[in-house]
Amino acid sequence: MTQDIFEAWAIPSSVVVPGATSDSAVAPELSIRSLSIESRWLNELTDILVEGSGRLKNRKARELARILGTVGSRFLKEGDPLRTKALELLPQASGLSVQMARVVLDGMAADWAEDRLLGLLENEFGTSEGLDGFVKQNGCRTMAIGADLCVQIVSGSVPGVGVTALIRSLLTKAPTLLKPGRGDVVLPVLFMQALAVVDQDLADHVAVLYWSGGSSDLERRVLDRASVVTTYGGDESVESIRALTPVTKRFVAYHHRISVGVIGSQALTSGLVEQTARDVAYATAVFDQRGCVSPRSIYVESGGDTTPQAFAEYLASALESIENDLPGGHLELEEAAALHQVRGAAELLAVSGSPGGIYHGEKASWTVIFDPDSELRSDHVGRVVRVESIENLSDLIKRLRPEKEHIQSVGVAGMGTDLDEFAEELGRIGVSRIAKFSGLPFPPPRWHHDGGSPLRDLVHWVDLEEVGG
Repeated sequence: MTQDIFEAWAIPSSVVVPGATSDSAVAPELSIRSLSIESRWLNELTDILVEGSGRLKNRKARELARILGTVGSRFLKEGDPLRTKALELLPQASGLSVQMARVVLDGMAADWAEDRLLGLLENEFGTSEGLDGFVKQNGCRTMAIGADLCVQIVSGSVPGVGVTALIRSLLTKAPTLLKPGRGDVVLPVLFMQALAVVDQDLADHVAVLYWSGGSSDLERRVLDRASVVTTYGGDESVESIRALTPVTKRFVAYHHRISVGVIGSQALTSGLVEQTARDVAYATAVFDQRGCVSPRSIYVESGGDTTPQAFAEYLASALESIENDLPGGHLELEEAAALHQVRGAAELLAVSGSPGGIYHGEKASWTVIFDPDSELRSDHVGRVVRVESIENLSDLIKRLRPEKEHIQSVGVAGMGTDLDEFAEELGRIGVSRIAKFSGLPFPPPRWHHDGGSPLRDLVHWVDLEEVGG
């Protein structure tokens, strides 16, 4: 079988590509080729990025948004060679099905279009002119200044996050070194190849390099040169990067997060319950439960027209239907074994006299576990979702509180007039986003990512107060 090789790097045009490389198979027909990086070469690369900082900062923020949006929009245009290449490689590189890869690309790339990027600048800064020079604000003149080098270290669980990360850096006029995870190599490299055609000077302020995790010497070297470090990943990986980052650097962490859903009685009527189940199934299916926005548990209010267990059956039916249009992706051997273990534990619970139940798609990974007493705690692999019953909203807050440091988004349906009060309670325990289920997988670009600000967290401010002559 012939295997394609994808070169997992994009570097400034003035940098010589090292001769040594290594290949690692990510699918039967695709291998990722990465550079064998030496310390001296990496030092030279970061020198070039930092030295070019002043040139990038002389450009206008709106112009950068226009150029980046021109490239980003190509991923949405049917027939564009860039989109075609992305859709060809994504299923193999990420493990997503062909159909799901298309949905993920469309959802992620929508935020890379010019209008979205301009809206993000305005939402974050009020006016993009605050990145170009001093503007009058809060009684003095102030300016936002991006990093001389922003290092972005991104996990590979969700493809597209790497492109979003490097766009955020460039919008703040920060030269960027991006280390994507293995499952998210394709899109940032393709993005940079296309950017080099449109604006080579801008592309020369970015390096995308993949290397295997745990290379602390390489990571320490790039972190020493950074002004801002942003990292996405599990708690342990984020903590390891934090430990390598000098205290003088700004550190922005997107650590392990989970999302959940809550369904009030108003969404459980005979006329609405099937649509509610379809919306929850869609939110569950997108990313194959790999995203921080993927709902792991669904809390269903008891006392409505549809019982929580009956809703679990509706959800199972909806997941079975969605498998026809958006089939789940490939599971590694370890993941398949973990899924088997999860199902086995749930089945044992069901036959032990517990009121719980399990519904699953046999060879398909979708699995609905009805667990009214919160007895089962296990890893989620594939499209596994738990359904629990709650008596009221106070009961839910009590259940969520132990996991408050990791809960990010909450999907909601059928809350009625209780929504505002409920949202405020969720915010107080640390939740940063409440959304309808159909919008849960793809937050708008203006969202306060994990409660922060996607661009403002990357800059520092300088205030010019009134001074005498």
